[in-house]
Amino acid sequence: MTVTDVRPTHLLVALDIDETLVPNGGTEVPEATRLAVADAVKAGIDVVLATGRSLKGALPVAIALGLDRTRIVASNGALTVRLDSTWPGGYELEDSHTLASGPVLALARRALPAIKTAAEEIGWGYHVSEIFDPGQLNGRQHVASQDELERTQTPRLVLAGRNAAERLREPLASLDVTVNINGPHWLDITPPRVSKATALEAVRAALGVAPQDTVFVGDGLNDLPAMAWAGRAVAMGNAPEEVRRAAHDVTGALAQNGAAAVLRDLIAEPVASGVPRR
Repeated sequence: MTVTDVRPTHLLVALDIDETLVPNGGTEVPEATRLAVADAVKAGIDVVLATGRSLKGALPVAIALGLDRTRIVASNGALTVRLDSTWPGGYELEDSHTLASGPVLALARRALPAIKTAAEEIGWGYHVSEIFDPGQLNGRQHVASQDELERTQTPRLVLAGRNAAERLREPLASLDVTVNINGPHWLDITPPRVSKATALEAVRAALGVAPQDTVFVGDGLNDLPAMAWAGRAVAMGNAPEEVRRAAHDVTGALAQNGAAAVLRDLIAEPVASGVPRR
């Protein structure tokens, strides 16, 4: 009996990108991971990417993985796109959520006057208060006036500054936004009640996958909602302790091709219903 004879109609596997598939900010996918993704797709598994990156930053990784017909959840769930290499541009926007930058920027500047800010423009890059260092943002950067930035509607707003997480977390709680902490000096602000989990739930429903037949692999604090959502949550070996505690399983670190190992397990293990659990 083959794997596909006993596997559920669908498995949905959602993969984080940074420090799960590639080094932070990188696009070069290890060969072991690329081959595992290709074999998973051949086995009938729906493989999607779910990342805090912008769409501009996620697309090269999807291409490197050979995922030309899938979905990408980008900007911590604010954007969902469908990829198809036969379409003009290669993708269509399936769902998007934006926030008004003005209230967030006004509050952030009061608490931290030297704050650097960037407002994502879908598929292009960022409108920034000043140029960010190479590798910090994907796509082009346009230096905008304070007025321009405050009028911007964006799926994701970056706030970067010394001890930004500590100094801005409490003030931002007064606003109806989602705060994703990406280190002590960097915050990603997205629309209210939006996360990788909310976007992945919509993808799951669209694909007709049963809730128990979902897998998520990731390493960051912004992955915690998706881990709570998944039928099986797997933390990378390089993940912080809080993330590893939240997962059902822990795989190898990025350097050990941990995500590829998860995919190989899913391909190899016969499953009659639900995803395999260790």
